[in-house]
Amino acid sequence: MTITLTPQQERELWAEAKQNSQQNLSEPYESYCQIPRQLGKGYTRSIEVHPQVWLGIGNYEYYDEILEPSCECVHPLEFAVCLSGKITDEFGGQLGEGYTLISGGGIQRKMTFLDSQTHVDIGFSMPPELLATFFPTGDGEISPQLRFLAKGNEWQTLLYPKTTTAIQRVAQQIVNCPYHGMAKRLYLQAKVLELMALQLAPFLAEQAGVQPSPRLKNTTIACIHQAKEILLSRLENPPSILELAQMVGVSDRTLLRGFRELFNTTVLGYLTKKRMELAQQWLQQSDDRTIKEVANLLGYTNPVHFAAAFKRQFGITPSECMLGKKSVRR
Repeated sequence: MTITLTPQQERELWAEAKQNSQQNLSEPYESYCQIPRQLGKGYTRSIEVHPQVWLGIGNYEYYDEILEPSCECVHPLEFAVCLSGKITDEFGGQLGEGYTLISGGGIQRKMTFLDSQTHVDIGFSMPPELLATFFPTGDGEISPQLRFLAKGNEWQTLLYPKTTTAIQRVAQQIVNCPYHGMAKRLYLQAKVLELMALQLAPFLAEQAGVQPSPRLKNTTIACIHQAKEILLSRLENPPSILELAQMVGVSDRTLLRGFRELFNTTVLGYLTKKRMELAQQWLQQSDDRTIKEVANLLGYTNPVHFAAAFKRQFGITPSECMLGKKSVRR
């Protein structure tokens, strides 16, 4: 069973849970909170490992899967790893079961998350400006290699690095920290930086021009490109992921992995982007098509869903695009 929580309901439940939870007074930089009793059992711990750097550790079980719509908001820089369980979003992003998360600082789009019932996870957040403290340049600014993690008033960067053995090991060490007091805080500071380095390594290597060893066979790469062409030819009536995988002769997991590695996006993310680009073209160049007609031509039976997807992509509504009130943000 899946239950849906509004942002307001979620805030109220957690506020009540925090009020009813006993705090760990022996660790001055740490707080403890039981999961809201209406949702499940277990706990989360929050530790300030460095000024403005908060580490969260969760070990809990929900009674049901939870669907959580989020609002558009300013988001800090966040790194996360699931040792068990997973969280997915409506655009195909996934934390857990093979993938970690880097959620950059900036404006988070309005989206919906689906939480599995069982979780053991860790994550840490900080203001993106702290990157200039941890990795300073000569002028005290954020390193150019890391500026994609600090978008300010622009849409945040979302990345889903593959889970590696090294990442799992460090996350497990954080959960099972053997120290207390100041030693614990120092230990966790070091592990947070280590985890950050491991998750960022593939992206920093790519910026430096270091090509990672190929992870897909040439025949598989050809299949993924074929799948892309099928999507482009069927934007208005695309096949499901399973159908698309069968059409090109790969497994659905290989298809999902291939899109991430070759196009740095999900299958759904790629499809939505191309649909919205075509919608923008039709809205700007055609005088005889209504927004509802454009939505229908692209396979959207509900114009409201189409308008929401368009605004997430470009930052303006289809109506504003037609009227030319604003320039489309790319």
